[in-house]
Amino acid sequence: MTTTSTTTPTLTHARVLRSEWHKLWTVRSTWITVVTATALVLGVGILMGATYTSDGGDSDVDTVVLSLYGSQLGGIALAVLGILVTAGEYATGMVRASLTAVPRRLPVLWAKAAVFTAVTFTLTSVTALLTFLTAQLFLSDTDQAASLTDDGVIAALAGNAAGVTLLGVLALGLGATLRSVPGAIGAFVGGVLIVPEILGMLPYEAMDTAVRYFPTQAAGALGSATPMPGAASPGAALLALLLWAAASLAVPALLLKRRDV
Repeated sequence: MTTTSTTTPTLTHARVLRSEWHKLWTVRSTWITVVTATALVLGVGILMGATYTSDGGDSDVDTVVLSLYGSQLGGIALAVLGILVTAGEYATGMVRASLTAVPRRLPVLWAKAAVFTAVTFTLTSVTALLTFLTAQLFLSDTDQAASLTDDGVIAALAGNAAGVTLLGVLALGLGATLRSVPGAIGAFVGGVLIVPEILGMLPYEAMDTAVRYFPTQAAGALGSATPMPGAASPGAALLALLLWAAASLAVPALLLKRRDV
């Protein structure tokens, strides 16, 4: 008589990460948002380069900013993806299976954030580099001609990718907090994109200073090869974005420990 022994696989952080990686890429919405974000950034960059004329209305705009105007639209698409990564599981009910498999709960949130951050930063870095180089094919004979070896260009491209990525992480945290895709999208658009613009119109110097460190304004400061008037320094802007992203993850982490799914 023979007996068959079964061994339960050990739960490790690597396996949780692998699970979140597979979940991310097996959902159609991931491919749609990734392709959309890339196409928006590249398409707008080509359009700006092809239609630009020297001494025109955009002659005083930073070259990297001009090339990557589409990052604002692509960033919204990636923010939606971040929301779907977390709130989408609550909408489908899959989160129950995820948290049953990982009873400690928090590793699921950290794994989602880690996978999303790695994918988004890689994607936005490659897209920014490709868009800049493509736009320069059209800008090479204009006053916006630049190369990767120019001062601040590489840092601005990396800063653009970091800014878009951290905005996406913030959106991911909103999705995990609100557990609703429409609610999180509304909170991101209203609270992150619109409210700072309204506050910036108020005639108070202190408000102008504070708005510099709001997410979208800080992300904009990171993506410029030359200092932007009235914007935070790149170091301060990056720190502000990191704190916003950390806070957006801290809230759902606390809620995961204190309330039911």
